[in-house]
Amino acid sequence: MIDQIKTYLLDLQADICTQLEAVDTEATFIQDKWEKPDNKGDGLTRVLTNGKVFEQAGVNYSIVRGDDMPASATALRPELAGRSFTALGVSLVIHPRNPFVPTSHANVRFFLAEKEGEAPIWWFGGGFDLTPYYGFDEDCVAWHQNAKDACEPFAKGTYAKYKKWCDDYFYMKHRDEQRGIGGLFFDDLNEGSFESCFAFMQRVGNSYIKAYKPIVQKRKDLQYSDHERQFQLYRRGRYVEFNLVYDRGTLFGLQTGGRTESILMSLPPLVRWEYQYQPKANSPEAKLYNHYLKPQAWVDEN
Repeated sequence: MIDQIKTYLLDLQADICTQLEAVDTEATFIQDKWEKPDNKGDGLTRVLTNGKVFEQAGVNYSIVRGDDMPASATALRPELAGRSFTALGVSLVIHPRNPFVPTSHANVRFFLAEKEGEAPIWWFGGGFDLTPYYGFDEDCVAWHQNAKDACEPFAKGTYAKYKKWCDDYFYMKHRDEQRGIGGLFFDDLNEGSFESCFAFMQRVGNSYIKAYKPIVQKRKDLQYSDHERQFQLYRRGRYVEFNLVYDRGTLFGLQTGGRTESILMSLPPLVRWEYQYQPKANSPEAKLYNHYLKPQAWVDEN
């Protein structure tokens, strides 16, 4: 079970990096293999920096083992307390240089929790979401159509369910804001067979680059000024806030003694905050707040 998933994840990581390098044309991913002591885990972190298109892109594979599930996991599932665990996945965050190209995030993962004398508990999770700085309706529609297509072979209502879960998850309560336009988010998936759940995770993982690459290619050469750049850096602050305050993957990694450099590779290389920023009325920046950061049906959910 673990070997099968590991093979898929490493292939997925390699394919995404190859395709992103082809889009950037200048920078390439460095590969950083790492290993934790006492057979507690290992991974392959791939990072691209200072590219023509991507200011920073991180695509991380890791497998982590532990004797006790951390609080970030057992708080929602107390039946996991006292179990050893194996967790493996690919997680990525892409920070483009051009403010008209959205930031994107994707993650696919598998957990196995075991306890002597009891049946193992396993589940899949993952998803992908898009964070524009300057929105385009056609990009939002294409992104969500791809998400819906990924769910098509599975149960009716799968896209609607995981689209709403994504909207709910990537919500910053302290700002009363969505992080972006959403996509898919699922967790605790163990309904039916292992094979069907694994197939769904693969559909989601494979769909990410199909959705993101065309958007990057369409927007990467648009002209922008320092005004758009400064707004991009300001909005990147929201990304930092979410990942450090709410993100369960970040908390899980830190609570299990994961590799800090790999866990925090999701943070943007440059960012700024501004006290009580307010966009000008009827500006493209105001449209981001009033239109794109409001959950909506970008495609027919049925």
